[in-house]
Amino acid sequence: MPLILTEALSPNFDTRSAPPDMLVLHYTGMQTARAAIDRLRDSESKVSAHYVVDEDGSILRLVPEERRAWHAGRGAWQGETDCNAASIGIEIVNPGHEFGYRDFPEVQIDAVISLVNDIRARWTIPDARIIGHSDLAPERKQDPGERFPWKRLAAVGHGLWFEPAPERIAALGVPLGVGDEGLGVVVLRAGLHRLGYALTPGGDYDAATKLTVEAFQRHWRPGQVDGIADGETRATLMGVLQLATAESATGVLN
Repeated sequence: MPLILTEALSPNFDTRSAPPDMLVLHYTGMQTARAAIDRLRDSESKVSAHYVVDEDGSILRLVPEERRAWHAGRGAWQGETDCNAASIGIEIVNPGHEFGYRDFPEVQIDAVISLVNDIRARWTIPDARIIGHSDLAPERKQDPGERFPWKRLAAVGHGLWFEPAPERIAALGVPLGVGDEGLGVVVLRAGLHRLGYALTPGGDYDAATKLTVEAFQRHWRPGQVDGIADGETRATLMGVLQLATAESATGVLN
């Protein structure tokens, strides 16, 4: 679909120190689109995003991509701790888990895809750096959540997706959860860290591990978001890591 933008600039931005190389997707998490847009344009709120995509597919530009919008807050991905400085932020209108989380309309996702196409035509953004707000801040964010169709986005060339074979799932044995320790937990934490999460390698299956697994599941295993690393979750992590590693090694970008 053609990209049609309207503009309603927010005062909430500052300068970048380097070109953006990350995309962060959010849901607005407010009762109406109007309330969300008003907040993102309110100088007192100190929050903003580069774009808002409404449920009817309309796209509003709030901050020029060359500027640093204030959408990510505290968090990290792949060692980057100032995610605002590194990223372009897209707010997708949806009331979120607090106000009646619902599926994203097809026309809205079509618009998100068109917008991502457009952004990536201008900036070098690896698939492994197209993430959700919950990926960079698992301890405090859930958006855009398990209803967001990451698989569809990846199918048209944006982001990573992997579905493991049943035999690969079965080979990984019993699920891991809070209180577990040992080699399986060490490997899990190391894999999550290597993918990009701020979870440090080593240690046992603690509360931070559970929240990070939930964030991973919201993005890559949305059928089960419970913080338990069963065979499918771990096999999916291994597959996504392989895709990310291959992308990094070859430098192939969409």
